[in-house]
Amino acid sequence: MFVVRPAHLDDLDKLMKLSRDKAPGMTTFPSTEEKFTERLEQSVSAFADPVDMGKQSHYLLVLEDLETGNIAGTSALIVGIGLDKPFYSYRILHHTQTSNEPPVRVDTELLQLSNDFAGAIEVATLFLDPEYRQEKYRPEKLGKLVSQARYLLMASHMDRFPDRVVAEIRGWVDDKSNSPFWDAIGRHFFDLDFYEADDINGQGNSQFISDLMPKFPIYTAILPEAAQAVVGRPHDGAVPAVKLLEREGFHFSGAVDIFDAGPLFEARTDMITTVRNSVEGTFAGSVEGGHSDHTHLAANVDIKSFRVAATSVVEGSSGLWLPESAARALQVSEGSTIRYISLGTGRGSAAKGGEQ
Repeated sequence: MFVVRPAHLDDLDKLMKLSRDKAPGMTTFPSTEEKFTERLEQSVSAFADPVDMGKQSHYLLVLEDLETGNIAGTSALIVGIGLDKPFYSYRILHHTQTSNEPPVRVDTELLQLSNDFAGAIEVATLFLDPEYRQEKYRPEKLGKLVSQARYLLMASHMDRFPDRVVAEIRGWVDDKSNSPFWDAIGRHFFDLDFYEADDINGQGNSQFISDLMPKFPIYTAILPEAAQAVVGRPHDGAVPAVKLLEREGFHFSGAVDIFDAGPLFEARTDMITTVRNSVEGTFAGSVEGGHSDHTHLAANVDIKSFRVAATSVVEGSSGLWLPESAARALQVSEGSTIRYISLGTGRGSAAKGGEQ
C-alpha cells in the first residue's frame, strides 16, 4: 500500500537518491544535500508553525511504499512565490497596429518580463521514481495520488493557502536537450548553458535575471521560427502533467517561462476540482478486507498527521468506514475527520453502506 505524507528530516538519504533520477530542468527539486536539508527544514516548519501569509513557505510531500519503506515519489506546494525574490515570467502581450494609407493591419505578439504571480501558490516537484513507473505499480494511479494529495491538503486547510495557484511546465527541448527559445534570447544575455542558468534560478537566485535580462518587450516576430514555434509548448514528457492540471481546472495563464518558454498554468484555489468536490466526514471505524480496486482518495486532515491514501470509503449512518489497512496507513481513529473524493466521478460521495 502507498501513502502520501509530509516529508521528514530523516527522509534525506532516500530523497537524495531520488534526486539523482529527476528530470532535467526540474529546478524545484534540490540537487545538493545542503539544499535538500534546507528544503526539508522549511517543510517541517510549514506543517508545524502557525499561518504566516507574509512569507514564503514550502510543503513537501512524499509518496511512501509502506511495504518496503521506499520513497516512490514527491510533490510540493510553494506558498508565497515572488514575495522574497521575484518569480519572473514572460507575459504574452498582443498588439494591433493599423494604417489608413495604405490600409494595413499588423497583429504582433510581445513578451514582457513580469512578476505577475507574486504571493500565489506554486504546485511543484511532481515526480515518480522510475522504478515505480513500471506497469505492475499502476503508475497512472500513483501519479494521481501524489498529485491530488496537494489539493486535498489545500482543501483541508484553506486558511494556509492564497486564492491563486500556478504551475510551471517544462518547455520544449530537442533530443539533445537544446532549447530553441534559450538559444534565441537567453544565450545573448548570459554566458551560461541553458540548464546551468535554469538551475541557478531554480535554487532561488533570481537577482541575476533582474540584472541581465532585457527590460523592454521582445517582439516574437524577430525571433527565429524555431523559437517562435516553442513559445507555450510543453516538453513532450510533460504532456501527462498538463492533462492532470487541466482535469483539475487549470488553464494557460498567458505567461511562459523566461528560459525555455514553457507554459504557466493557473487556477483559483477554490475552483480546483479536488478542492471543490472533496468533502469531509467523521471516521466511524474500520472493516476487514476492502476493495483492491480503490474508488476514493482519503485524507487524514490533521495538519501534523496529514496523510493521503487510495482506498474505498463507505458511508454508514454513524459516519465513514475504511478498510483496516487504509485506517492504519492514514493513522486515523474513531472520531477523526477525513476528507475524501471519488476517483471515478471527481465527486466526494462515498458508497452507501449499512451500519458496520
